[in-house]
Amino acid sequence: MDFPEGFKTKYQRLLGAEAPAFFATFQQPAETGYRINPLKPAAPLALGGPAIPWSTWGHYGKVAGNDIEHVSGFVYSQEPSAQFVATVLAPEPGERVLDLCAAPGGKTTHIASFMGASGLIVTNEINRSRAKILASNVERFGITNALITNNDPDSLAAAWPEAFDKILVDAPCSGEGMFRKDPDAMQYWTPDYPAACAQRQREILVMAEKMLRPGGVLVYSTCTFSPEEDEQIAAWANAELPLTLVPIQKPAGIASGRPKWADNDPAVANTARLWPHQLRGEGHFVARFVKAGQASVKRYDPQWGRLSATQRRDFDTFVKANLTQMPSGHLLAVKDQLFAVPETALDWRHVRIVRAGLHLGTFKKNRFEPSHSLATALPPAAFQQVVKVSQAEYLRYRHGELLPSALSGKHYVLLTCEDKGFAIGKLVNQTIKNLYPKGLRH
Repeated sequence: MDFPEGFKTKYQRLLGAEAPAFFATFQQPAETGYRINPLKPAAPLALGGPAIPWSTWGHYGKVAGNDIEHVSGFVYSQEPSAQFVATVLAPEPGERVLDLCAAPGGKTTHIASFMGASGLIVTNEINRSRAKILASNVERFGITNALITNNDPDSLAAAWPEAFDKILVDAPCSGEGMFRKDPDAMQYWTPDYPAACAQRQREILVMAEKMLRPGGVLVYSTCTFSPEEDEQIAAWANAELPLTLVPIQKPAGIASGRPKWADNDPAVANTARLWPHQLRGEGHFVARFVKAGQASVKRYDPQWGRLSATQRRDFDTFVKANLTQMPSGHLLAVKDQLFAVPETALDWRHVRIVRAGLHLGTFKKNRFEPSHSLATALPPAAFQQVVKVSQAEYLRYRHGELLPSALSGKHYVLLTCEDKGFAIGKLVNQTIKNLYPKGLRH
């Protein structure tokens, strides 16, 4: 592997005797992994692979993007070392959690796994196109208690001071830990790049701290080896912000951060390093902070966007004809779109929202049309009519084709393959009309 100029010299100097083992990993294949989704009903999975020691639902192995396990959201592909981050955050049901730099959504979906459908996850991405990818992954995973936002940290901090129990800052970084996985990332690296990234990371952390309640937990992580972005940022935040570095439980293979790379600050030993020459995973750094003080988190009750009488009638008609249960949460209408919003939702009138809670569907003239989100968010038992399809029919439907059916009537159905819900269809005259989103067809 041809490293950028200055990279090899830097890490030979920093790592000393460890350097040969470190550089040897770049000649080896990148590690891959996935997580099983605990939000889904138990179902057989045609997957294997040993468990990842530091991840509750994680396994080593690779999942194809078009396999039913992935399309239905029963599993999520995520690099093994990255699965340590949400484990350190340790979100709990009922909490209000912010994932500040969230796209493409791996850590958000992991956070949701810990929380179930209880509490609130605000998952933010500043880049609009990446925010759409984040929304797609949140939808496929079946998360119902998320607000997906598209804002800079300053705007969120102004809208939601001290509003969160826990915050994850998986910071934009120089990406050195992903060089083996994505060699193209090396083209952006220069000897000055880590310091430039560190400046932005400090700015993000200042805003993140403002949104954390006293007594709350903030986890900072990167996928880089750079001390400028890792130990030195952790030491800076510990000294300059009302945040205190606290110890992280480190399973075998996970090392402590190195105080000698941050002016010998002993608190830096509380951080965690995941090195590719010491474990099966790529490079990651994780620090856990607690904010000084104690206070209850601020609560909000959204009072806007209530349904009109006509909208309420059309939605009730849809539920009575097609579902066995109502989705949980506040029903919120935004123009012709209907959402089920978490009970602990924030007032988001001053932030840019991509999606609020569970997108239920769209109001048409005298009827309600369900969203694709229902297929991956609700269990099969929530639908009055479930249609099991073969692997061949699954592929045809995802391609955009109609499916014949022996069933009669005119209503919506959940399509499943191998007992995993993946799409909504509309049964009309023994034909299942294709409602699969065009952007997801394959």
